[in-house]
Amino acid sequence: MRNAIAGALALETVVLLGQSAQAQLLEKKALSLAAARKMVAAAEAEAERNNWRGVVAVVDDGGWIILVERMDHAALTAGVELAPGKARAAALFKKPTQALEEAINHGRYAAITARGFIEMQGGLPVVVDGEVIGGIGASFATPEEDEQVAKAGLAALTHFIASRRL
Repeated sequence: MRNAIAGALALETVVLLGQSAQAQLLEKKALSLAAARKMVAAAEAEAERNNWRGVVAVVDDGGWIILVERMDHAALTAGVELAPGKARAAALFKKPTQALEEAINHGRYAAITARGFIEMQGGLPVVVDGEVIGGIGASFATPEEDEQVAKAGLAALTHFIASRRL
């Protein structure tokens, strides 16, 4: 009888600890390769409509590259470094890189010491249900082109998510 009671208490303890451990785990949304491909395809389609050539990159919430594509005859070869850097900065700072560039331009010079970030217009955070799950960055000929192309990629993801929720 004593062994049965001890066994029951041990089993109850394991069950309660298991529930407690489950309550401590978080669930989060993440960008898939398929989602990144949709974003890049839409961004490149926007660039093609305007006869622009450049680089588009998508990163996850940790700033790690999911996908980078350099279009033929990209305006800047440096775009292969700039686009992922902009996407990374947007994801990790959780704001458009234009805001980072403006801060520097208005006297926040210390911001340029943030190593590994490209604080130039053209990077946007990917936000789903109020949570930053990644970033998209574009590098074309001008900052305005970069922003327009990145926005097109972001809009494609927003449309894709909305269509799946219907």
